[in-house]
Amino acid sequence: MKKTAVIYWSGTGNTEAMANAVLEGMKQAGADAACFEVDGAPSDVSGYDALAFGCPAMGAEVLEEEVFAPAFDGWKAQLAGKPIALFGSYGWGDGEWMRNWEDDCRAAGAKLACESVTCCEAPDDVALGACCALGKTLGE
Repeated sequence: MKKTAVIYWSGTGNTEAMANAVLEGMKQAGADAACFEVDGAPSDVSGYDALAFGCPAMGAEVLEEEVFAPAFDGWKAQLAGKPIALFGSYGWGDGEWMRNWEDDCRAAGAKLACESVTCCEAPDDVALGACCALGKTLGE
């Protein structure tokens, strides 16, 4: 059984809803899955077979800078060769924050297991379905 985790930051609840859908997909795939808000996540993620990270776009299309970005920087060295997936919501712009985040993960040696999931504002049924599928991909 694969050991997987979802780690996210959410300011309005949109990314949290996406995280819950990712977790559900992982469980449907039969994975041993856990979900953590970034503040409660383990600093050592090396024991997980696959990880999903969620963060909305903030400011000028960047990751949340006070809590999530510093924590993610601490995990990057543990992601080399590991299957990961990214998700998050935004309220403006064109998704640049996600493209930059994907590039950062690739540079760290992480293996993006599937297409990242983004949505504008609150996730609709299509976005939640895509998050569930993302979780299934990581959990299989």
